[in-house]
Amino acid sequence: MTKGYNNKILRVNLTARTTSVETPTDEFERKYIGGAGFGTYFLFNETKAGIDPLGPENKLMFMAGPLTGYAFSGSSRNNVVTKSPLTMGYAKSEVGGFFGTEMRRAGFDGIIVEGKSPKPVYLFLHDGQAEIKDAANLWGRNTKETETAIRQANNDNRIRVCSIGPGGENLVKFACIINDLKEAAGRGGTGAVMGSKNLKAIAARGSQAPEAARPEAFTEMQQFFRDNAKMYELMSIYGTGAPAMMASMIPMGNLPINNFVKGDFPVVKIDGGTLKNTVGIGMEGCYACLVRCKKVVKIDDPGMKVDPDYGGPEYETLAALGSTCGVDDMKAICKGNELCGAYSLDTISMGVTIGFAMECYEKGILTSKDTGGIELKFGNAEAMLKVIEMIARRQGIGDILADGSKQAAKKIGKGAEQFSMEVKGVNVPMHDPRAKGVLGLGYEINPHGADHCFNLHDTGFVAPGPMLTALNQYGFFDPLPALDLSPTKVQMLKFTQSIRMIMDSACICQFPPYTNDQVVDLFKAATGWNTGIMELMKTADRILNLARMYNIREGLSAADDKLPKRFYQQHVGGPSEKNPPYVEAELEKAKKYYYSIMGWDARGVPTPETLSYLGISFAAKK
Repeated sequence: MTKGYNNKILRVNLTARTTSVETPTDEFERKYIGGAGFGTYFLFNETKAGIDPLGPENKLMFMAGPLTGYAFSGSSRNNVVTKSPLTMGYAKSEVGGFFGTEMRRAGFDGIIVEGKSPKPVYLFLHDGQAEIKDAANLWGRNTKETETAIRQANNDNRIRVCSIGPGGENLVKFACIINDLKEAAGRGGTGAVMGSKNLKAIAARGSQAPEAARPEAFTEMQQFFRDNAKMYELMSIYGTGAPAMMASMIPMGNLPINNFVKGDFPVVKIDGGTLKNTVGIGMEGCYACLVRCKKVVKIDDPGMKVDPDYGGPEYETLAALGSTCGVDDMKAICKGNELCGAYSLDTISMGVTIGFAMECYEKGILTSKDTGGIELKFGNAEAMLKVIEMIARRQGIGDILADGSKQAAKKIGKGAEQFSMEVKGVNVPMHDPRAKGVLGLGYEINPHGADHCFNLHDTGFVAPGPMLTALNQYGFFDPLPALDLSPTKVQMLKFTQSIRMIMDSACICQFPPYTNDQVVDLFKAATGWNTGIMELMKTADRILNLARMYNIREGLSAADDKLPKRFYQQHVGGPSEKNPPYVEAELEKAKKYYYSIMGWDARGVPTPETLSYLGISFAAKK
């Protein structure tokens, strides 16, 4: 029995209302690690091709990793994998907080949810036991009301909860799953899948972490971060995603403005410094984490009250509900963040979908008749908040937008597709790829759509620094321009993705600034494996290729590895107006090279030799 694991996967059949426990083999744990690896394996092997992602045949996997729940920074995460109602392919989303830790302490490394309950239920895990409980009285409630009611019903305020709000219940296709009110498994529509199964929440309470091979290593790592707090000081003050440096994103063209069109915006009104000095009341953190990068805001204004229990907007939300919609009202952005948390909605998809609708309105494709009289113009904060409510409840124009901008554009027609900023149906995050060459390639080829975390941010490699140093051991030493699309930069993307997949499978956060050697040491401390970076990189490639094969099986192809046409155009106005856009032929050349180094053919299909080397030849047979 491998240390670092509970060696228990809980299977929950909601149709039959049964639970069972399975014991993974040591070989399986080593081949797929946990988290994203476990979820990808089960999704590929246990679902049939072509199923409806919102039908009972789909499965929803909540997976921890061998590093989840130990007392060191970044160990709080769990992974959610399912078939996406946005992409009709692979969905993978990571989330922090406390729920993942409590699931592990309750005795389980993961949960496979299958079928559909005939009525609303929630799942309660406690010290090796699993109960399916009635949730009729919870249906229709927001996430805070749900968490409070579950704790009261079980007489325990230390229960940790992941749940959906009305957005998930109403099958908004970019609904997410919320851990502990503040943390979101945000991308790909995981919350809609949970709602389709009539599963309102999962609650967990446990008392025992899995046994580790060398537990003292976690104490040593935590002391390392105490001694080197300067490494993450800015995140502890302003949060993640460089919200204090948003002004510097304007001239480089990184900040999305008016649906990725414009090049200038009064960003000082919505940046991290302004938030901290106006509505911020403190910082919080996930389980055992010293970084404490989570904002908390409170607003008491009549008509615009914001509950601090929902935390506060990170960079992605500040930009998505702010500049992407042309909104410079900090209080409205904070209110939008609270609403998305309460309704369980992805703030990135929400902001980009509303920005899409605003552009359609200003172009005359949508009219006030379509919007129910709402002046859906860029900068209209009141309209933005109203549409969030309408999307969550699928009312009026919100019913169309609730399917995401790609599917909404098809329904609206009249050329609306050109304004939908997405890849594979997943909206582009708050980093305009025209500012970072290889980032756009990462958006194109990620199996789960546009993702800024599972990617390389080119601006971190234009000069010597910690990001470049982390790749030294793979033979990368020389800085490269931000817009470089050379084979070397593409190789750097590939290595970065592999590292991210290791971390997403181990379920360790990327914000504590671990070196790759430290990640390997943590693996060894948990499992006792005699492992190294080469084995873990091969494992990451195994998972990436299996995800690619899943998408191919579901009908996605190289034709879906593409950016919106807008990114081949220049910004309008502002200091970034003269910055060069992408050249489509150059990006296509870089993509073909990426295919080749991944062991894929010209169509983006993994070759039989690649699958054999990675030990997943079974994927070709399916």
